[in-house]
Amino acid sequence: MQLTGAEIVIQCLLEQKVDTVFGYPGGTILNIYDALYDHSDEIRHILTSHEQGAAHAADGYARATGRVGVCMATSGPGATNLVTGIATAFMDSIPVVAITANVTLPMLGKDSFQEVDIAGVTMPITKHGYIVKNVEDLADTLRHAFTIAKSGRPGPVLVDITKDVTAAVCEYNFMPAEEPQCRYLCTEQELEEAAKHIMEAKRPYIYLGGGAVASGACEEVAEFAELIDAPVCDTLMGKGAFDGRSPRYTGMIGMHGTKTSNLGVSRCDLLIALGARFSDRVIGNPKKFAENAKIIHLDVDAAEINKNIRSDVSLVGDLKLVLQNLNRRLARQEHKEWMLEIAGLKKAYPLKYDESRLSCPYVVETIDKVTEGQALITTDVGQHQMWAAQYYCYTKPRTFLSSGGLGTMGYGLGACIGAQLGQPDRLCINIAGDGCFRMNMNELATASRYNIPIIQVVINNHVLGMVRQWQTLFYGKRYSQTVLNDSVDFCKVAEGLGCGAIRVTRKEEVEPAVREAIAMKRPVLIECMIPEDDKVFPMVPAGAPIADVFDGDDLAKKEE
Repeated sequence: MQLTGAEIVIQCLLEQKVDTVFGYPGGTILNIYDALYDHSDEIRHILTSHEQGAAHAADGYARATGRVGVCMATSGPGATNLVTGIATAFMDSIPVVAITANVTLPMLGKDSFQEVDIAGVTMPITKHGYIVKNVEDLADTLRHAFTIAKSGRPGPVLVDITKDVTAAVCEYNFMPAEEPQCRYLCTEQELEEAAKHIMEAKRPYIYLGGGAVASGACEEVAEFAELIDAPVCDTLMGKGAFDGRSPRYTGMIGMHGTKTSNLGVSRCDLLIALGARFSDRVIGNPKKFAENAKIIHLDVDAAEINKNIRSDVSLVGDLKLVLQNLNRRLARQEHKEWMLEIAGLKKAYPLKYDESRLSCPYVVETIDKVTEGQALITTDVGQHQMWAAQYYCYTKPRTFLSSGGLGTMGYGLGACIGAQLGQPDRLCINIAGDGCFRMNMNELATASRYNIPIIQVVINNHVLGMVRQWQTLFYGKRYSQTVLNDSVDFCKVAEGLGCGAIRVTRKEEVEPAVREAIAMKRPVLIECMIPEDDKVFPMVPAGAPIADVFDGDDLAKKEE
């Protein structure tokens, strides 16, 4: 049948079973929005308050559901406002398709009104980018974009379409979406070598990354841990890939990882990395990282092998498939002494905080208690992010959504909106610091417009907490531009944007506030007032060996 380019865009979204799109209209993309008008019963469009919110919402939708998230924006500033969200998705390997429209083909390259080479701008932060200049190419380009976004190591893809293409007409034929084939590149010899190292190990340790979530390999990971009788740590992106209540689980590894994980990995004789990329925040000093251990690295992306840490054995392929094959080769192991040593570390170095007053760890533990660990948690970036990772117990994948690689302040609220729309039966809570919340708090208007029942928790210490922590520890308490002690009233802002609001100043108010917010079944803000100098511990100084991890007690002894 003959369709306009704009109608082809909508039909291709329907081919891919897209049910939700986040975006903001403008001049060059009006034809697409006009076509969307006739399909509002099939594709729900969420008008965000800002294009960055649309990109983060598409990202949150993708993380929460495992499907491709979709966002749209017009040319020029509309497209450039997506950039931070696209970069966030790229760094964390999240499948997103961003559709933008540009000026007409004759006007390209002439500095036309709102003209930006968005494909060029986003080239370093996408898996692939397209500029569609011919309507005949449009359908196949969109199909390829979705395939690329969700295949192999997932990531964002940008499709920029000139306005005249959206108006042009050509023949369109429906083509059902094809699921990409899982990649499996490792050899039988490599599997056998890995199995040999595992069977010979006396002190194995499992290090989980976001690839374990993306591949849906949680059952295989659990089976693997039991087979080799090993403790398990995770990264920020790997939260929920392994049951956080398991006795094998030792918490996060790295800069704000537990002492047990950091010391345990430093003592192990075999480290098995599953879908992790050995980021700088995990490994600290690369020359000292797991220096007593052989390394086995499993990852879908061959480019990650030997990039930051050299491995003794590498297995490239979809983690779920690779583990299925590896597990079949393994006899059940027993490492009683090693597991007792790890249990001793867990007992000696538990996470702890000052329980005499209101604090973010207490708020997070209370949310965990009230929700029985069943909520979907999103966060912004900073101290509250680390506390949310440390003190909420994640037992299932896709229940902790946070900007790991890029560290995007302002990410969480848009992501929470996207997650709630993707998982409407799940309670979705965004935890943010006051500094982060200022960046995208306008998205509360989006939540209230559509009555999306998210809970926005603001941990308000009136400072940029993580930066202040570094200034305290490493910059002689020179608090340059990190104090936010002004007259902004977040509860009034929330109410002005159509949301409920509750302020908490004491410990005993936290649980009733959370229960009240849940019962409201509408967007609600809970503002929690905490001291300005609370710190996230444990901690490893940047570039130091992770075995140099210290906590508040260590710091107090040093200052004595």
